[in-house]
Amino acid sequence: MPKKRPSPKRRSGCPLNASVEILGDRWSLLIIRDMMLRGFRSYKEFLESYERIATNILADRLRKLEAHGIITTERNPSDGRKLIYSLTAKGIDLAPVLTEMVLWAAGHEDTANQELVRLIQKDKEQFLAAVRQRWAEQRIRSMANY
Repeated sequence: MPKKRPSPKRRSGCPLNASVEILGDRWSLLIIRDMMLRGFRSYKEFLESYERIATNILADRLRKLEAHGIITTERNPSDGRKLIYSLTAKGIDLAPVLTEMVLWAAGHEDTANQELVRLIQKDKEQFLAAVRQRWAEQRIRSMANY
């Protein structure tokens, strides 16, 4: 069982407040999306995402996500100067949250990527199972490198 980190000082004890304080900016959610759905694992991949995050913001959000136990890092076996980012179990547990956010936006806003929306709408549980399966396979491959 992973060690529980001491809780940081929060504005209130409300669970929604805790979520917002950890994930409340768009960049954190987009980084998680890119890891979860696009398989991004390197700093360069995040920089090249079409939302165009600035390097200082990317570095800050990656540090914060790691500090909150949403992601973890390991050295790239082929280039020890670089890091590989992975979602933790806590991070992958955000899959249903992001899925509902996609469905909410698709239902109320003019959005692109209707293929993703249709895939989720067709069978949400199967979609989430596939996300979790990819994550589990990635974890196994990652552990095999050591």
